[in-house]
Amino acid sequence: MASIRDLKKDINYVLGDIIEAVYLAEATTDKQNSKEGSAIIDGAIATFDSLIAQVNKKDVENRKKHLAGVRANLEKEATALVEKLNKLG
Repeated sequence: MASIRDLKKDINYVLGDIIEAVYLAEATTDKQNSKEGSAIIDGAIATFDSLIAQVNKKDVENRKKHLAGVRANLEKEATALVEKLNKLG
């Protein structure tokens, strides 16, 4: 499995790219600061905070399995946010 540092970078890059995509979508449709876009950004930030807290959790029985679960949660949450983003445009 990849290192914890790589997992944290993946979380940061994936959710950062989603936030950037919201700004780009809003800029191309002249809907800056829309409620829907703000909700997606807020969701990405909340997901980031949650996933980083899970990665930093030390008192787990099987660390490798726990981190694999965090990666799966990242994929699930990112997919849900991208689906919302696709409806934005």
